[in-house]
Amino acid sequence: QVQLVESGGGLVQAGGSLRLSCAASERMVRVLAMGWFRQAPGKEREFVAAISWNGGSTVYADSVKGRFTISRDNAKNTVYLQMNSLSPDDTAVYYCAADRSLNMATATYWGQGTQVTVSS
Repeated sequence: QVQLVESGGGLVQAGGSLRLSCAASERMVRVLAMGWFRQAPGKEREFVAAISWNGGSTVYADSVKGRFTISRDNAKNTVYLQMNSLSPDDTAVYYCAADRSLNMATATYWGQGTQVTVSS
């Protein structure tokens, strides 16, 4: 089955930027929608962004719209999340996921997550 591995997390100051990557083990991911979720301590997991299988469509949570950009490179079986103007409110473990639909309602595959910490 598809395995997803996130990378690029770390510690950054408020206002800074990070770029997360999610590499898939299988070529099959090229025909799946990919997305990012996050979960902060004591909070529910929330949707962040998603991109269609061919990169033609994207959706964003209101909380990140205008600051985050999702993209993918199917030749590399990789999806990215460029995060700008980071706030401490963005601190969370970020997970990538794959789903047959851009809705990302029932993600089939999940990565292990990468920690993003934004300091004041």
